[in-house]
Amino acid sequence: MTEVEATSRTGKRVILAKPRGYCAGVDRAVQTVEEALKLYGAPIYVRKQIVHNKHVVRTLEAQGAIFVEENEEVPEGATVVFSAHGVAPEVYEQAKARSLKAIDATCPLVTKVHQEAKRFAAEDYDILLIGHEGHEEVIGTSGEAPEHIQLVDGPEGADRVTVRDPNKVVWLSQTTLSVDETMETVARLKKRLPMLQSPPSDDICYATSNRQHVVKEIAPDCDVVIVVGSTNSSNSVRLVEVALDAGARAGHLVDFAHEIDDAWLEGATTVGLTSGASVPEELVQDVLAHLAARGFADVEEVVTANERLTFSLPQELKRDIKAAAAARA
Repeated sequence: MTEVEATSRTGKRVILAKPRGYCAGVDRAVQTVEEALKLYGAPIYVRKQIVHNKHVVRTLEAQGAIFVEENEEVPEGATVVFSAHGVAPEVYEQAKARSLKAIDATCPLVTKVHQEAKRFAAEDYDILLIGHEGHEEVIGTSGEAPEHIQLVDGPEGADRVTVRDPNKVVWLSQTTLSVDETMETVARLKKRLPMLQSPPSDDICYATSNRQHVVKEIAPDCDVVIVVGSTNSSNSVRLVEVALDAGARAGHLVDFAHEIDDAWLEGATTVGLTSGASVPEELVQDVLAHLAARGFADVEEVVTANERLTFSLPQELKRDIKAAAAARA
């Protein structure tokens, strides 16, 4: 019997998942905007949402960040930060044409997938990119080699794939997908393309995998699982799906504690709680306080991994910070 199972189910409780919240790539991206604001002063322009979280975007806007959809909205010669999700090569060219000072906050794990796409395209492979149509990360990766890349959006998409040479095809993936659904898609692809190659290392990032794993652990014991995250956050949406697939009786995605419907808690004794990789911990603490006020004061944290990975700031920003420090000295 596990510790969770042994805990009395007579009282209301919260099972708090760990790992949860910020991953190294998100932390780096948010820090990049904050440090750029300190160094260059407001406004700093950010192409797309730096990460997919309403609270983070609002907080950075209050500090002087201006979020835009395209480079054309950025005044010529201004500073623009590219989001953690990555961009296609043409976006860099557009920035150069407008004399923009571009700071690339792309997550290094997304950059890894871009590099894989370029390498396999250079070797004339057909590349099957597993991901969600329209997602910024997919758009950015596809832009590295559009003539070689086909999008496969879920297992059903596997049946519509056509390739030039079934002996020269590889799959890559968006970093924030459901691990199980991705493997199901790969299995479907391999039935049609037995020689399909896999990426050199996992494309789904460690943080996505870790957050899904701990949710699988706690979900069977939960009457309801609450995931803190925004609806445009792929990894947050996946956590709700994973919770339901793993046995949670119900699952809900919320940006803020006040969005929790008391009806979700009626008859519940155990609430699972986690957050997506772009969610600051303060929002989780707000939900814990909200639940405690409704009788769910007993909190047990279930830990399945300890994350220590960190990424350094973009080189162009580090260089300017160092130069500014030298000038002051």
